[in-house]
Amino acid sequence: MIIVGHEWFLAAGQIGLAEVPTICLDHLSVVEARIYRLAVTKQAELATWDPDRLRIEFESLQDLDINLEITGFEVPEIEAILDPGQSLVDPDDEGADPGTGQPISRPGDLWICGAHRLLCGSALEATSYTTLLSEERAAVVFADAPYNVKVGGHVSGLGKARHAEFAMASGEMTTSAFTEFLRATFKHLVAHSADGSVHFQCMDWRHMGEMLAAADELYELKNLCVWNKDNGGMGSLYRSKHELVFVFKAGRAPHRNNVELGKHGRNRTNVWDYPGQNTFHRDRAADLAAHPTVKPVALVADALRDVSARGEVVLDPFCGSGTTLLAAERTRRKGRGIELDPVYVDVALRRLERLTGEPARLAATGQTLTELAALRAANGAETATHADHDQEDRDAA
Repeated sequence: MIIVGHEWFLAAGQIGLAEVPTICLDHLSVVEARIYRLAVTKQAELATWDPDRLRIEFESLQDLDINLEITGFEVPEIEAILDPGQSLVDPDDEGADPGTGQPISRPGDLWICGAHRLLCGSALEATSYTTLLSEERAAVVFADAPYNVKVGGHVSGLGKARHAEFAMASGEMTTSAFTEFLRATFKHLVAHSADGSVHFQCMDWRHMGEMLAAADELYELKNLCVWNKDNGGMGSLYRSKHELVFVFKAGRAPHRNNVELGKHGRNRTNVWDYPGQNTFHRDRAADLAAHPTVKPVALVADALRDVSARGEVVLDPFCGSGTTLLAAERTRRKGRGIELDPVYVDVALRRLERLTGEPARLAATGQTLTELAALRAANGAETATHADHDQEDRDAA
């Protein structure tokens, strides 16, 4: 007779075990055995978890190639155990100096850093996605497309931090052109995402119409979230203190819901309170120097936790200074990014290297970012020397 452990016996049978270890309690009477069974079952019901020890156990397992849900814990529970809460002062928001010289990265470069990949390329080209993802499908997209608003005077303001205009959609597009720009990107994202994936699309209030028009028939609108910053930024009649995040679903399958109205302690609303980069803190200058519209890592990380699981692919077609990749690293997802501007590719890689502790390597050659910087600098100097000699020859002639 089995007193306790019926579930272990059944599980052993399902996996084909012929024998299982047992402890014989033949000194108990039938009545004592029944009392023991009730007591053991009740003690398990009354037991509580030690949060610190539980977190240590999951931390030791999360780097292994296993599905942590086999422990019996659901994804939202695991997320709450491993990430009990973040401070408003976030060291991962510290920027990286974009530098003033020639960028290291070049169009077409595919970089690998830890579990993450970053392509220097265009979000409008289908080949960018096949190069970056191959057969992978994104479980979640977090995209912060350029807002078709001039950086100068609208984003940079009058402070010391000055930025060049974005490579595209920096105020030069008509309404119809910007709508088509967004729609073309959305088509690629849907084609390379899992059915039922959630796509977070950030946008300025000036272009809500274009966002919704571009999404029509491609996405299902699930919600509209508002990033509520702690300080107002630039503005005309009113200083802007918020940014919008459209929450879309791609495909027809149900989306993952790790919030479940706070069932596992994850209480989320569609108003997201995080400090903006105009907040005065120690690394503000570095943040603003790195990118004009950088998002807090915690904001993106929380969005990823809401609708995806550890080990799944996160895609960002406008990677900028790499915040989505950092959020993917923090939440143990696989970050996949596309960025057109080589300067921002370099910034993103430096930030990712600092967080992961691993060097970024060029996929084609295995060279590190530092090694390639030295090589391309040497080649550039050699090219410049040849050009100088050619000019001297022309002058002599």
